[in-house]
Amino acid sequence: MENSSSGKWLATVASIWIQCSSGSSYAFGIYSPILKISQDYDQSTLDSIAVFKDIGANAGLLSGLLYTAVTLRPRSSSSSSTTSWVSRFGGPWIVLSAGAIQCFIGYFFMWLAVTGIISRPPVPLMCLFMFLAAHAQTFFNTANVVTAVQNFPDYSGTIVGIMKGFLGLSGAILIQVYQAIFVDNPSSFLLMLALLPTLVPLSLMFLVRTHRTKASNEKKHLNGFSLIALIIAAYLMVIIILENVSTLELPVRIVSFSILLVALISPLSIAFIARSRDPPYLPQEVSRLLEDPRQFKAEHVYKRLEPSTATTTYHESPTETTPLAIDKRTTLRGDDMNLLQAMQKADFWLLFLAMACGMGSGLATVNNISQIGGSLGYTSVETSTLVSLWSIWNFLGRFGAGYISDYFLHSKGWARPIFMSITLATMSIGHVVIASGLPGALYAGSILVGVCYGSQWSLMPTITSEIFGVAHMGTIFNTIAVASPIGSYILSVRVVGYIYDVEAAIDDDGTVCRGAHCFMVSFFIMAVVSILGFLIALALFFRTRRFYKQVIYGRLQHSLRQ
Repeated sequence: MENSSSGKWLATVASIWIQCSSGSSYAFGIYSPILKISQDYDQSTLDSIAVFKDIGANAGLLSGLLYTAVTLRPRSSSSSSTTSWVSRFGGPWIVLSAGAIQCFIGYFFMWLAVTGIISRPPVPLMCLFMFLAAHAQTFFNTANVVTAVQNFPDYSGTIVGIMKGFLGLSGAILIQVYQAIFVDNPSSFLLMLALLPTLVPLSLMFLVRTHRTKASNEKKHLNGFSLIALIIAAYLMVIIILENVSTLELPVRIVSFSILLVALISPLSIAFIARSRDPPYLPQEVSRLLEDPRQFKAEHVYKRLEPSTATTTYHESPTETTPLAIDKRTTLRGDDMNLLQAMQKADFWLLFLAMACGMGSGLATVNNISQIGGSLGYTSVETSTLVSLWSIWNFLGRFGAGYISDYFLHSKGWARPIFMSITLATMSIGHVVIASGLPGALYAGSILVGVCYGSQWSLMPTITSEIFGVAHMGTIFNTIAVASPIGSYILSVRVVGYIYDVEAAIDDDGTVCRGAHCFMVSFFIMAVVSILGFLIALALFFRTRRFYKQVIYGRLQHSLRQ
């Protein structure tokens, strides 16, 4: 941990660059054909490998545990050997390096197998390679997101939206690198995925550190990062559309990639501006709180908010009861809980179930979007455009949900789960639109579902940090993220796949289903599932709205007045 205001901005830029290179699992569609052909897989075997990709990319419990182990300072100040080691050498760089090692091993051995350098590995071993390659993403994401939240606690929604947004764009960015350098050579793309997402974190990992400082104009500079992210997303959307409606020559692709590279470097200018113009502002009382929060709480048992900040005075210790204290259930929220403590709370399971409904139905949609397009008579160009643009809608949801929820939390004190409810209700509308099978419905529905699906990836980690604390945030939000592949498996395989096969068997072809009826029932079911998620998130909102208004909103207002 360091107390450098300028360092936190460089850490943010380093995390953005790592996020931009770490979404290799989103580019599975580029190299899956060569994987299938070279290894003589049938579609079922390839789908099995893809399942391990989804599990690896979402099962981030190990990354969360590792982050906690190498960054969390113990309560006592005893100079044990473990404490000394963590204080001197621990940090997010260990998590990033662990991810880099997994990424290299997974993709490098897949490249060796595809090129024939090694003999064809057994399917379980190839599943292991795929799992390791995708699992690396959780280590990169955990290190960057949790560190960013600790660096910008007053704007956690905005910074999580930025980090998650760039991760959502990373698949499109990596594909642009491929098309500029390794066009029509997917085996070389696998080698690139073994090297680029490995070398970028290894070269930047020592910059990604926690800096317990508060600088003026933090929101202004975060808005600068946000603007850059929006510009990059808009540029990628234009490039994706052009590539799908016409053939771009190699010189054009190189020029377009060069422009993209300049845009990706531009966040560095925000860090330099923040470093030169904004000296850190850290009052002595806040500094003492950040350095030793437990000792600070022991010395200041009661914390009275100013009348202009909040109307309630709340007790810092949940073990005491006084007339000045908020009820026990409210004060327990926001304390640093470990995973087992969090799992004993109803809030944890409400959040888990809401994510199973929202993330599960969203992932089921993108996994089947090409087949839906084929059933509805869309051309290959149209379906490929839909798949490519999904990353843009995903980005807009990730970025927008964090930014908008931060705005209303700061200005109105709105509890963040209300935005989870709104996006899940809107997602149900998107499913109904797709189920209708009307002309252009797949375009409109995929936009709604894509934006709302991306929103969950921004809202869930932020809500986790606010309800369960930051100390074990990585472990807890990665455990909740397991709801995504669980929900996706149930809805993709047991609902969408099963109903499609039944409808295809009724048709004359017997294997391919044509028409809106192929997916209509499935998407009506997913609309109901999204409504269920909306109701669960609404219950979480009613449970936590007092906590957000009195504690989170009060804390933010007090912090911003310092």
